[in-house]
Amino acid sequence: MLSGRSLMKRKVLVVDIGGTYVKLLMSRRDQREFASGSRMGPNQLIAKLQESVRGWKFDRVSIGFPAPVRKGRITKDPKHLGKGWVGFNFTRALGIPVRLVNDAAMQALGSHDGGRMLFLGLGTGLGSALVWDRMLMPLELGDLPYRHGHIIEDYLGIPGLVLLGEKKWKREVIYAVVQLKKSFIADYVVIGGGLVHHFGRLPKGTERGRNENAFLGGLRLWEINKHSGELKWRVL
Repeated sequence: MLSGRSLMKRKVLVVDIGGTYVKLLMSRRDQREFASGSRMGPNQLIAKLQESVRGWKFDRVSIGFPAPVRKGRITKDPKHLGKGWVGFNFTRALGIPVRLVNDAAMQALGSHDGGRMLFLGLGTGLGSALVWDRMLMPLELGDLPYRHGHIIEDYLGIPGLVLLGEKKWKREVIYAVVQLKKSFIADYVVIGGGLVHHFGRLPKGTERGRNENAFLGGLRLWEINKHSGELKWRVL
């Protein structure tokens, strides 16, 4: 696996936007954060970000955003932030190159250790992405139809834990992970997100994700292919 140190030469600021906090990372140890919430729109984010990064030097930015992103543009307002995000141009707002991806996809890229990997983030909803052969494909598996007229994230996320109780919820997660692993022909599944700590042991073919992998994913977005001189990772 590539080390974070080998990629940090590019002076990348990694921004991980969540429904409660926005995390800013220049290294695993050099971090800052500020509150987000349901009233935060893009203009408020940019103003707070510029205030919070004073004293840091960087020449490009990676942003993980909690909503669908297509070709570097947000296509749908997130559930837990304010409005006005669709189509917002971060590169223009910040004045330096920006790579914008779904937040689960950024963590997935940082979690990848070869092969065909499916990432599932268990939290308020269900984050998901597929990584293979220098390809990063953000997914929206949380909206898949599921039991009793619900969608799958209603069962695998926090609402499912509350509804089913921990024991039944863990069985439900394991069942769904096995089915999704087969469906995507994945070599292994990385399970991340805040709810993964409920599992003492994970089933065969799955690995435990770590939130700090989002930082490595943000660095990898700017990794250069030595042979072509182009960006190594293609985001679909």
